Amino acid sequence: MKKLLFLFLLIVTLLNVNAQSAFYNNGNVQIHENGQVGFHTNLINDGVFDKNEGLVGFYSIKDYLVVAGKNEAIFKNIEIDVFDNLYLNTSIGLTNDLLFISGKVVTPRDDITVSLDFLKHQLYVGEGNATHVDGYAKVINEGEFVFPIGDDHSFRPMILQNQEKNSIYKGAYFREDPSSPSTFSPGFSTSKMQNVLKSINTVEFWDLDGAIETSIKLTWDRDSDLKAFAENMQSLRVVGWSKELNVWVELGNKITTGSLDEGTIESNVFLPDNFEAITIGSIADINNVVNRNYGISPNGDGVNDTFVIEGISLSSNNTLSIYNRWGVLVYSKNGYDNSWGGISQNKLTINASQGLPEGTYFYVIEFHDKGKSWQGYVYIKRK
Repeated sequence: MKKLLFLFLLIVTLLNVNAQSAFYNNGNVQIHENGQVGFHTNLINDGVFDKNEGLVGFYSIKDYLVVAGKNEAIFKNIEIDVFDNLYLNTSIGLTNDLLFISGKVVTPRDDITVSLDFLKHQLYVGEGNATHVDGYAKVINEGEFVFPIGDDHSFRPMILQNQEKNSIYKGAYFREDPSSPSTFSPGFSTSKMQNVLKSINTVEFWDLDGAIETSIKLTWDRDSDLKAFAENMQSLRVVGWSKELNVWVELGNKITTGSLDEGTIESNVFLPDNFEAITIGSIADINNVVNRNYGISPNGDGVNDTFVIEGISLSSNNTLSIYNRWGVLVYSKNGYDNSWGGISQNKLTINASQGLPEGTYFYVIEFHDKGKSWQGYVYIKRK
């Protein structure tokens, strides 16, 4: 092996941890360009170990390895060939490439602060049912990113579509019923959902955390058992457990690929931090969606600011018309998308930019592809 380490200040000792020796750093270690280091023992990092070039490998042909310590170690290139998995008690990061050879990277699912961190990473290869992140992975990057995540021997990647520069997301996959998860309390009852939804997957879910809106693509295979709750691909939806409402809500179906045995589904744009969990569900028939009167309070507080009709996405080929009490059309939109906030389109409306006055309005929505129409009232409250 090539000469490996450049030391500014290094205090390295061998300790006994779980009957295994450990490389212990409480100084300042740096791997220079073209340097290669192979850890055949545990790594404990209480010092500085985050300005590294070259390659770091974790190797064990018969046992597991552990990374622990007070500080995160950051490496440029990493390869993992550990017979009985690499366990992280402290996060590690990489800035370039990752090669899975054997074993999984396991993080504690009850401690979301510990993760495998992809920091401006370029590539990883070798991922699969026996080689993935079993727990949480974090990404700081831009563009598309595929989380190489799974649970035990189930590899189930989650794809970020258009990540903004320097945005941060963290994700994990759970092969368990969201109603009774092992590390979340309370659970996310699959019987509590919006009227537009029919069923929720009881086999698996994902956790995605992030403070910037994004769309997400989920994957499935035969073990996901989508046929148990969906009749066809068109009925599939990404769904999320709303922190505010404590129910599963629809997050859309922009595009699906594959079949009910194996494929992908992409959501609409949503804010991950607003949801405790995400998974795949199916929608009800439009005939089962509630047709009722509504009320909105467009005051900018984020609650009932727009006229939201549950299930509108079931039939985007629609036209919404809203009339005042004198029968004058004040708003009309083809392909209504739950965006009306009480503003008039009628040029004769006084102070139209300030919004329609408080009161009751009449709406008609026509579903052109269903041959149906609804009508009812929507009340605007300004104070």
